[in-house]
Amino acid sequence: MSSDLPIHPSRALFAPHALLPDGWAADVLLAWNSDGVLGEVRRGAPRPDGIARAAGPVVPGMPNLHSHAFQRVFAGLTELRGDGASSFWSWREQMYRVALAVSPVQLEDIATQLYIEMLKAGYTSVCEFHYLHHDVSGKPYANPAEMSLRLMSAARLAGIGLTLLPVLYQHSGFGAAPARPEQRRFLNNVDGILDIVQRVRGQGARIGIAPHSLRAVAPSALRAALSGLEWLDAAAPIHIHIAEQEQELADCITWSGQRPVQWLMANARVDARWCLVHATHIDAGEGRAIAASGATLGLCPTTEANLGDGIFDAATCLGAGASSWGIGSDSHASLSATEELRLLEYTQRLAQRQRNVLASPAHEQLADGLWLGAVAGGARASARAVAGLIEGQKADFLVLRADQALAGLSPAQTLASHVFASHGGNGVRDVWAAGVCRVSEGRHEYEGAACEAFVKARGQLLAKA
Repeated sequence: MSSDLPIHPSRALFAPHALLPDGWAADVLLAWNSDGVLGEVRRGAPRPDGIARAAGPVVPGMPNLHSHAFQRVFAGLTELRGDGASSFWSWREQMYRVALAVSPVQLEDIATQLYIEMLKAGYTSVCEFHYLHHDVSGKPYANPAEMSLRLMSAARLAGIGLTLLPVLYQHSGFGAAPARPEQRRFLNNVDGILDIVQRVRGQGARIGIAPHSLRAVAPSALRAALSGLEWLDAAAPIHIHIAEQEQELADCITWSGQRPVQWLMANARVDARWCLVHATHIDAGEGRAIAASGATLGLCPTTEANLGDGIFDAATCLGAGASSWGIGSDSHASLSATEELRLLEYTQRLAQRQRNVLASPAHEQLADGLWLGAVAGGARASARAVAGLIEGQKADFLVLRADQALAGLSPAQTLASHVFASHGGNGVRDVWAAGVCRVSEGRHEYEGAACEAFVKARGQLLAKA
């Protein structure tokens, strides 16, 4: 559906090569309106006078479907030997120490740096799974949405699209186990979370909700939260951590007699609004049930590897494209979208002892299929119009570097090199989010000031933790 309206030079780009949903196309004219929504995606077009030409292949921006912004401040700083075996649960103790110290100003500074880094790496939108609600004593701020508003401010300054997911967190374990003192900043009741949702709606971000996990939310609270959200916004996204750890799996079976995904499917109306984050330990039957529901699998391979979660059986559970799926940076052990895709494929190769395990007949190049699959699933999980280079979607896209060692490669080969043969450099040259160029030749307008504020906040927090 092409528009006959005049194309504004500041809201258009001519791409000699662009990755569209059905594959690479030549001579693609992209044009968008003042709201940053694509009105023209015209292939085989001549380049109009005055329209800028992309300096490399153009690919859709990647949605990051799972982020805990404050955890950026200690990424890479937990890799040290302690007493006893190191695990997800010992890492969590270190995370709590930082979580108990972050102020609203520090959270905004950390998130601004993080979101700029995401943009530079090719993420053009992010789903923020936000559970740091209260002050350091565990009491609500004068405005209970204070910390949420700080994240929204950071996203606006960086220029990244935001899906904000205030988290309902009540218990330390299955069976409504009492919360621990170090979890006090997370805790809320259903009315409190829905109040935050109402306070932040209509301010530029897509708003949903995140029951933290089955171990942290009792069945009655889960039902009440979902009912309340339905009344506020029946199309709002719902994200939940599930089946990440083997201990979680065992504890859920002890509590309910069912595996986490089995219990959720039997007790909630799981549909395309849902994103099941991690789902590391699911079986083929659960994978089929997730696919049938329309829910999206939220995979975070670098964090899952960093925390020793285990290997998600993508070869079985994605079922050659049957399930919607996307990628997230989670704890920000990596902020590279390509590294998430690479590790997703490479863990399957290690487990299967085969190559190109996730290849699809629809795309000759594995990188093309992985990129487009993650964009489509990330858009569904975001509940935002960011599904790729399609009319009616946001003008979120990247220009890849095609110079120096990549010179002479086809566009598909350039993306494949970017995903599977990174040699220390950032393959992203320019980044547009909602039609605004946020990163030009690898640089963001505010990166210097943002980094300075981040380093200051990190120093203050590490001194306390």
